[in-house]
Amino acid sequence: MTATAPDTPPVTRPLGTTGMEISRVGFGAWAIGGADWAVGWGTQDDADSVRAIRHAVARGVNWIDTAAIYGLGHSEDVVAKALAEMPQAERPYVFTKCGQVWDPADRQSKRRVGRRESIIAECEASLRRLRVERIDLLQMHWPAEDGTALEEYWGALLDLQAAGKVRAVGLSNHNADQLEAAEALGHVDTLQPPLSALKRGAIARELPWCLAHDTGVIVYSPMQSGLLSGAFSAARVAALAADDWRSRHGDFTGEALTRNLAVAAAMKPVAERHGVSQAAVAVAWVLAVPGVTGAIVGARSPAQVDGWVAGANLVLTDEDRAGIAAVLRETGAGSGPVPD
Repeated sequence: MTATAPDTPPVTRPLGTTGMEISRVGFGAWAIGGADWAVGWGTQDDADSVRAIRHAVARGVNWIDTAAIYGLGHSEDVVAKALAEMPQAERPYVFTKCGQVWDPADRQSKRRVGRRESIIAECEASLRRLRVERIDLLQMHWPAEDGTALEEYWGALLDLQAAGKVRAVGLSNHNADQLEAAEALGHVDTLQPPLSALKRGAIARELPWCLAHDTGVIVYSPMQSGLLSGAFSAARVAALAADDWRSRHGDFTGEALTRNLAVAAAMKPVAERHGVSQAAVAVAWVLAVPGVTGAIVGARSPAQVDGWVAGANLVLTDEDRAGIAAVLRETGAGSGPVPD
C-alpha cells in the first residue's frame, strides 16, 4: 500500500487517554531554536520557521512539539509568533517540556533539574512565551540530575494538571522502571522516547509498558537527525557548520556513519516503490512499531514539511520492512531490537 494523495491530511490516533486526537506526525521545533546554544542546529531564519509551522498546519499536522531549552526559550517564542494570527479553532495542540534550565549569562549552559519550585516556574515561563492560558501537554524532558527524586517532579506536574495549567502530563527520555514509579502517583499520559530504525531501544520495554497502561507515545528523531532522510552523504556531514551539534556527534563520524548511511540507502528503493521520499519511509518505519501514537519530525522550511508529511499515511509492506531489517542485521547499525 502506498501513501494516499499528496493533499490528504495525515490520519489521526487517540493520544492515550488525554482526549486529544493527534495526527500521526507532529511538527518538531528543536531546530527552529537556532544557533548559539549548547545543542543548536545552526543559524535559522525565524520567518522561514514561521512559514514552516503554518505550512505544516495547513497540511493537516495538528500538534507542535517544543521545549523551553530549545534556543533557550526562542523556539517557544517562534511557535507563539506562528500561531498568533490563527483562529482559535484552527490552532494545533502545543506540547512543551520542562526540567532543563540555563544560566542567562552562559548560553552554552544547561542543567537537568527537578525541584518542585523550578518545575512550577518553568511552566509559568512557557505559558508566557507561548502566549497561552493552558499548555496542552507538559513533559519532564529528562530525569533530574540535581538529586531531586522522580516523585517530587512528577508530583509537581500532576499538581499543574490539577490546577488547569496543563491539560496532560508526561515523561520524556524515562525508562520503564521510572514510568512505573510515576504511574503509582498519577497516570502517565504520554511518553516521548527516541525511536528510529537506528535507535530502537524503546521497543524492548518502554513501548510494551505504554501499551499496557494506555499511555500515548510520541517518538522523536525518526530520521535520526537527518541521517535517514536521504539528504546526507559523507561529504555533506564533513561540511556541517561548527555550530551544528551533529558535526560533533558519534552517529555522524567514522564507521558508525558508514553503517548509518547504508541503512538510509536501503530505504531508497522502498521510497521509489511507493513514490514518496526517503524521509517519509523513515517516518513510516517508526509509525509501524506497536505502541507508537505519533512521530515528531523537524522542519525548518515548508519544503522540508512536504518531504515527510506523506509518512503519516504510508503503510510499509512486509517486503519493505524485511529489506530494511536485513540491512540492519547485516551492518549492525544502531542499537536495540530489530523488528521483523
